[in-house]
Amino acid sequence: MDLRLEFWTRAWRGPLLAGAIACLAGLPGLIGMPVLDRDEARFAQASAQMIESGDYVSIDFQDELRAKKPVGIYWMQAAAVKALSGVEKREIWAYRLPSLLGAMIAAAACAWGAGAFFGGRRGFVAGAILGATLILSTEAFIAKTDAMLCAAITLAMAALGRIYAASKDGPPAGVGTRALFWLGLALSILLKGPIGPMIVGLTLGALWIFERRLPWLKDIGWTWGVALVLFVVGPWALAITVTTDGGFWTGAIGGDMLSKLSQAGQESHGAPPGLHTLLTPVLLFPATLLLPVAAVAAWVHRDRPGVRFALCWLIPSWIVFELSPTKLPHYTMPLYGALAWLIASAIADPMRRRDQITGAILGMLVAGALGVGVIYAAREYGGATAMTAASVAGAFFAAAGIAGTVYLLQRRPLHALAAAGVFGVLAHGVAAGVAAPWLTSLWVSRHTAEVLDKAGIDPRNGITPGPVAVVGYHEPSVVFSLGTETALTDAQGAADAIAEGRPAVVEAQFRQPFLDAVRAYGVTAAPVAEVRGLNYSKGDRVHLTLYRSLVTMPGDQP
Repeated sequence: MDLRLEFWTRAWRGPLLAGAIACLAGLPGLIGMPVLDRDEARFAQASAQMIESGDYVSIDFQDELRAKKPVGIYWMQAAAVKALSGVEKREIWAYRLPSLLGAMIAAAACAWGAGAFFGGRRGFVAGAILGATLILSTEAFIAKTDAMLCAAITLAMAALGRIYAASKDGPPAGVGTRALFWLGLALSILLKGPIGPMIVGLTLGALWIFERRLPWLKDIGWTWGVALVLFVVGPWALAITVTTDGGFWTGAIGGDMLSKLSQAGQESHGAPPGLHTLLTPVLLFPATLLLPVAAVAAWVHRDRPGVRFALCWLIPSWIVFELSPTKLPHYTMPLYGALAWLIASAIADPMRRRDQITGAILGMLVAGALGVGVIYAAREYGGATAMTAASVAGAFFAAAGIAGTVYLLQRRPLHALAAAGVFGVLAHGVAAGVAAPWLTSLWVSRHTAEVLDKAGIDPRNGITPGPVAVVGYHEPSVVFSLGTETALTDAQGAADAIAEGRPAVVEAQFRQPFLDAVRAYGVTAAPVAEVRGLNYSKGDRVHLTLYRSLVTMPGDQP
């Protein structure tokens, strides 16, 4: 097995294979999962509006400037949709393709960078670990910034690591490696502003503290590298400044970034320090079982160049994310490549029995919790099909924990990672690609769009006038599903729609005011169907009624 693995992970094969694993891990969710609230739907809708309007500078959600993130991911999504789908089709899988590509690049870059320190085989292991993690394989099918940001930062850090390794008698790092560093850094800025430069800067600062001098940095290509970053980022930054008269930067810096650094945190996502650390065993799954072994080995071998670089990549930025009041699980994802390096570096070292046992227990607990969680979700929000798929996913999660534990306790860490990885990827694929789409009560927007189409009153069919008026369920997914012109309004606005011959979707608590307003017009709103479900963004039950206008519009046939 070792000889075969050595062949398949040599040179370019290791990164390519790691990228393929990331693709397999994320693809089922990309295909099967309906559009998600709220961030995914906002990103996808803004990208759709770019295509519809032909304006690829301003980032808008309906009539509102979306001054939160730079333009990078929107351009990528728009390109994917124009190449492989169509904006009028509203196929969310096309908007997710850049995220899947980002996961693949992140895994490949992780393998490439680790290979300079640990050799091709362990480099591949690092990339495979990252590609199969629960966090990256989930972000791989969500149409937003984070998987591609992970790719950009991991690429930059892998190139920086190879430059550092070359100064420690590792493989030579030529101008191509330096170019990839600057390109990854530039892309990270175009995707999410200062996060990439922060991680690079903190890594270099930590390395300087360790070594007191970094002579290899002077040859990194500062002059042409900075020029490359300005060439990539500068034109759009100038254009958005002129287009919005500086309003984008006011919103992005003052409204988004600074609010995340405020004491209360942003959008109810505040949490005390330590949350990211507590979530790590879950988000790192299925490699969780080697986390204790890697932690001990990292401390013992902290003077090894590859381990030192990974620790400098990981620890300072992790502390910053922990101290930030606003916390979401994916914030630390650009640091998971460093965790993968540390785990891969430890697989050939002697392991203490208690670390093996601790890892086995931790892996079993996480596998069990994930399996139970999937089955619980199916029971609460799905039917028989969801329950069947969830049971299969739960069995795969259990198999990942059990098989990994057996091999780990036999002191066969590579086999443990392989077994846990195969079953973990299968479990995640079934859960995200089969079970989750059948959690029917969660997909209110999808059901609403389907019912409108089936009743023949979807304005996009070219027969019924639009746009649809929606009252009481103002989630971004309904805008993406029904079209940019969808009117998120109140009871009076929905009555206006009916009077104009347009359909309306009304939540139960607004039904009576809506009917009273319709009655005042002297027209009739005929209920077509009802949609019940859970608004999981708020945790509220929703009961929507879809109304058809019985008003005869000029030119309609009686």
